[in-house]
Amino acid sequence: MTSRVHSIHVAPGRRLPTKSVGSVEAEEGRGLVGDRYHGSKHRHVTVQVLDDLEAAAEALGRPVDPGLTRRNITLDHGPLPTRPGERMTIADVDLEVVRIAAPCRLLDDDLGPGAMQALKSPRGGTVFRLLSSGTISVGDEAAIVPAPDS
Repeated sequence: MTSRVHSIHVAPGRRLPTKSVGSVEAEEGRGLVGDRYHGSKHRHVTVQVLDDLEAAAEALGRPVDPGLTRRNITLDHGPLPTRPGERMTIADVDLEVVRIAAPCRLLDDDLGPGAMQALKSPRGGTVFRLLSSGTISVGDEAAIVPAPDS
């Protein structure tokens, strides 16, 4: 079953609110145009899934708005690769896992007390580096790329 991009969020600077966008330009080796991490060495894009946000909402007892988690891309369902070196594609953009995303301290401010704890691994999403460029839009397909046979 293929997952799809549910929402896209970028923040122009640290501690600034995220902005919902319908599409974003992904630049190989640089990140998402207009996002605070554009130009960073490895943290190009963060991805999360609605399944994990629903589990966090259940733990918190209140809804979790994807835009308040400070992740860039939210997929409609998982699974989501989490091991360094694993890959996925969104539209025609290739991504490689850097690490699991640690929840930000701002979550308790933006979502309320307990949010940071509720979004700890494995619910916090994944940090990826961009291996190719392209446009990512809401509704685009996302797929895990199978590891090559050894």
